[in-house]
Amino acid sequence: MKKGQVYTGIVERVEFPNKGIVRAGEETCVVKNSLPGQKVSFLVNKVRHGKAEARLLEVIELSPLESGNPCSHFGLCGGCTYLSLPYEEQLRIKERQVRELLERALEGQEESWQWEGIKGSPRPYVYRNKMEFSFGDEVKDGPLSLGMHRRGSMYDVVHVSDCRIVDEDYRRILKAVLAYFQERGISFHHKMRHEGFLRHLLVRKAARTGEILVALVTSSQAPQGGAYGQPGDREEIQALVEGFQRCLLEVQERGELSGVLAGILHITNDSLADVVQSDRTDILYGRDYIYEELLGLRFKISTFSFFQTNTYSAEVLYETAREYVGELDRGRLLYDLYSGTGTIAQLMAAAADRVIGVEIVEEAVEAARENAALNGLENCEFIAGDVLKVLDGLTEKPDMIILDPPRDGIHPKALPKIIGYGVERIVYISCKPTSLARDLEAFLAGGYHVERAVAVDQFPWTANVETVCLLSKL
Repeated sequence: MKKGQVYTGIVERVEFPNKGIVRAGEETCVVKNSLPGQKVSFLVNKVRHGKAEARLLEVIELSPLESGNPCSHFGLCGGCTYLSLPYEEQLRIKERQVRELLERALEGQEESWQWEGIKGSPRPYVYRNKMEFSFGDEVKDGPLSLGMHRRGSMYDVVHVSDCRIVDEDYRRILKAVLAYFQERGISFHHKMRHEGFLRHLLVRKAARTGEILVALVTSSQAPQGGAYGQPGDREEIQALVEGFQRCLLEVQERGELSGVLAGILHITNDSLADVVQSDRTDILYGRDYIYEELLGLRFKISTFSFFQTNTYSAEVLYETAREYVGELDRGRLLYDLYSGTGTIAQLMAAAADRVIGVEIVEEAVEAARENAALNGLENCEFIAGDVLKVLDGLTEKPDMIILDPPRDGIHPKALPKIIGYGVERIVYISCKPTSLARDLEAFLAGGYHVERAVAVDQFPWTANVETVCLLSKL
């Protein structure tokens, strides 16, 4: 294949995360965002070492597997990949992707291991407990929009009023907030020029308690765009965000929400990066956190706390991890590395005499300590710091280790330290199977072997999937 040429072909399979392998004649090419069985046209934009990559131009013929889609935004919004497939077919794709990655990584393992397939989400739809919506325009110089980025675009924003992975409360809040700011002609923040007022709308809703937290993220610039790049009048901004607060409370008062508003926030963010973060946070109403319940424990979740976005499937994931941990002898010490807000550590507290969690984000560690106290758990300790550095200062040898690293996996320099403890069993929870497969090679070289592994679908309709893996010392 030649760069810059357009070809047509049939998608043979999809490799993780969303790499469609398309056959055109005797050659194959990687075309993202395509589905098995589709006939597609594509433009080759990279050829290296005999491997071609391309951009999807058009789906000429649907796959025989596609059965329609329940969302009017599918294909426009960049959020979902597999929404036009039956859920069982999506599970088969993800299961095969993870199994094949692990099989390749474990080719040098002499001991047999058990692949336990994939566990689906108890709720394929309406499962997310957090969304970060962006302000922008659907087309250049178009009217204000609020929603998700258009697939393949950094700028265009699709108003996802029909999104199927959140419940009706999200859609009603989205609609009301957009209408409020459209009526007032408020400017959105342009990423490249770093000008404009409205940036993001963050919505969290606890699946078990129904509590809702809404945060409006803006710059400190003039709201109506007349003085781009200049600080806005504080009283003008205050009046605008107070109106935003009233708008949401009126939605609640009209009985349009099934949950209850626990907090409404205004976050000022003048960062050059297109991320949701806070230079200043003002509580407009209620509090800056909600409570969620998970497997009999209660967790306080603040604006930026990490918490699994699918509460229902998180219970499946953590029950699986708890099963893999099993029962430890009394007096045993368990390390929970990359512990986040301490969810896993607290759920494993009954299996060990002591649990030590290590997490680099200080806010998450504070939340973990609060949640442990909230749940009456006195055998959990949490340390703020990089796993790579903290392990040097821990003198006690653990009896078991749980790993739940970020998407990029474990830092290469931290791997030898973890392996060096020589614990009998390690449970590795991965949100990116390619990172897991890479790290497993180091564990195998360090004298471990995989006993069993299973995939868990935390993110239905997207290309992402979790994996739980039990390793034992030879």
